[in-house]
Amino acid sequence: MYGVVNATPKMFLTHVYTHVNISSMNKVNALELRQSMGKVIDQILKTGEPILLEKSRRPVAVIISIRDYEERFVEKDAANRRREIIEGIENMARPSLIAESVVDVIHESRNVR
Repeated sequence: MYGVVNATPKMFLTHVYTHVNISSMNKVNALELRQSMGKVIDQILKTGEPILLEKSRRPVAVIISIRDYEERFVEKDAANRRREIIEGIENMARPSLIAESVVDVIHESRNVR
């Protein structure tokens, strides 16, 4: 297989590191992928399992179904964005840290003129 295989190598997916057990994944090399892309797609559609893409006997990428992609990345990004919006709203709703009241500020502004 490989020179040295780590049971849980880190693979870079967008900005998130994730652990993948490559020993149990279905694998395809770059040449096989070029020659039989349709079969690889059919396998993903049928099983829903990710497929490890190898080049020169080294793992280089993982092919996942659109459902897995949406669950892992799109929905996660949307949830993060919702959380940021909620935090922003909560920050706006917090009482002011300024000790002066609005009335004091208005009186002070009238005296300055």
